[in-house]
Amino acid sequence: MSGILIRDATEADIPALTVIHNWGVRETTALWTTQEVDAGERRAWLEERRHAGLPVLVAESEASVFVGYGAYMPWRAKDGYRLTVEHSVYVSPGHAGKGIGRALMRELIERARAQGLHAMVGMIESENVASIALHERFGFEIVGRMPQVGQKFGRWLNLTIMQLTLDNRETPETPL
Repeated sequence: MSGILIRDATEADIPALTVIHNWGVRETTALWTTQEVDAGERRAWLEERRHAGLPVLVAESEASVFVGYGAYMPWRAKDGYRLTVEHSVYVSPGHAGKGIGRALMRELIERARAQGLHAMVGMIESENVASIALHERFGFEIVGRMPQVGQKFGRWLNLTIMQLTLDNRETPETPL
């Protein structure tokens, strides 16, 4: 899809963020929960990320239609993990395979590098071969597989862990 605009999310995007999140909860194994959220929760989620200086990106079509979003957050809470983030990308129903996920991933990776982060991690349900292939195109490598660590829709879910090293510094203290 040409003409995709990637921009920072705003308050005006909260309804669309809520809709796509809840669609993912109801229809996919991308989100390992059955609990839908309301606009208030999405507003708090957006504000929490903004306050922490973390991006929430929105993809819009040429017609200014919301077609997906992406974000990253600290991978773990301990300070030893402060240079590693876990990301998520969600594409609206009917828009998969049109380059939206690629555009969001590209911008998330650029933002992470600009923030001086060292590693980006993706946690993907192992049957989501399209997502695994997308990550591989960006240089992510499979670094782990965890069978039957989740469940949804009456079945066990397997987790594929993928990682991209964002820079080549020898130590965390090495300047970029």
